[in-house]
Amino acid sequence: MSDGATTASSLRPAVRRRRSPDLASWLPARWSTVLTVYLASRVFSLVLLAVVWEVARLAGVEFRTPGAELSLLDFTTSWDADRYRTIALHGYPAVLPTDAAGNVLPNEWAFLPVFPTLCHLLMVATGMPFSGAALLLSTAFGAGAALVLYRLVDRAVGHRGAIWAVLLLCFGPLGFLFSVGYAEGLMLFLLFGGVLAMQQRRYGLVLACGVVAAFTRPGALALALALAVHLVVRWRTERAAGPSSGHEPAAGASWASSPSASSSPRLRPWPWPWQVLPRRDLVQIVTAGAAVAAAGLAWPVVAHLATGQHDAYLQTEMAWWVDYVGRPGFVPLTPWFLLAGRWLGIGGIALVLALLVLAAVWFTRRSTLRLGHETVAFTASFALYLVAVFLPQQSLFRLLLPLTPLLGAPAVSERPVVRRTLLVGGIVLQPVAVVLLWLYVAP
Repeated sequence: MSDGATTASSLRPAVRRRRSPDLASWLPARWSTVLTVYLASRVFSLVLLAVVWEVARLAGVEFRTPGAELSLLDFTTSWDADRYRTIALHGYPAVLPTDAAGNVLPNEWAFLPVFPTLCHLLMVATGMPFSGAALLLSTAFGAGAALVLYRLVDRAVGHRGAIWAVLLLCFGPLGFLFSVGYAEGLMLFLLFGGVLAMQQRRYGLVLACGVVAAFTRPGALALALALAVHLVVRWRTERAAGPSSGHEPAAGASWASSPSASSSPRLRPWPWPWQVLPRRDLVQIVTAGAAVAAAGLAWPVVAHLATGQHDAYLQTEMAWWVDYVGRPGFVPLTPWFLLAGRWLGIGGIALVLALLVLAAVWFTRRSTLRLGHETVAFTASFALYLVAVFLPQQSLFRLLLPLTPLLGAPAVSERPVVRRTLLVGGIVLQPVAVVLLWLYVAP
């Protein structure tokens, strides 16, 4: 009896030591590893695009973007990429297109200028067609986004979380977007770069990334809000640390205004940020936040000045809402409820509320918070931005890509079943996404 128990107990540690291999342990923590993963994913995505294009062409499928059937390269510049082509070659319309009733139709003012401008410059410099320039830039900036994402997550939770975040981004269902003429790679590179610079307290770089991102794709306002959260966190942290934090209080500031205050925590005053933070850092944070916020709100003003219509940008964006909810007035924080209520009734509104609660729970989990307050503040701010202004439709999946750093959280990267399911699911779903969200409808 005792011998059997002894034998069983001696075997138990050996069973515990038998762990399934972790892909992260096979991939060394080097930038070349990240690039290797990214290049492998580009081969995978390009093969998928080529197969779908060839099968569709042979089957006589009608391509939604004119000319997409001519070559694989033209196929990679469908949908929004075709809008970028128009901007790169002809600029923006001076007069908004309208239907017979005077309603604004979808047009190029919904697409920001940095990516098509870079394509135009590359076309002029090399003589290559737009399709080649757009694909080259998209692929290059996608590589940059993968490298910055790795560095961003690695600083917080280490190699395993970082490399899994990269794997799930590159081989996810929408990984093919880095092999088509879209601005997603550039936008992620700028946003992740801005958050990484915030972690490193390089606020001038945050400003540069944020301002350029504001004219690349909508959503840079999330970076400005994350900077505000970063300022509050630094203020509270360095105030709590007191003089031992290594920063001397500003002239005239004191950690306690009187002996009685210092002896009673309840009476201890809260010093202002300029009394706690280094003045240089405070000025840079406020300047960067204000500049990014101003840039994030500038494009509607540009559209107004160029077209003479004060709501040119808003009406252009809402022209894409017509098939889903008609032409309602725009009220922030209502689009999700509007769509859900229109199609699912009260149950849809309850579903949106449930999703918001689940999101709040996820963002406040200990595992998520290990990513650092900068990453959590940015991803939560970006999610808030989507809820505030975006009407959820098939493009929602693409717009969720800036939340990818969350996939590096230990709740994902340290659970084999979760990370494998997401990776295998992404690889399986990517060909489905290429067919449904590229061949037939816009992603």
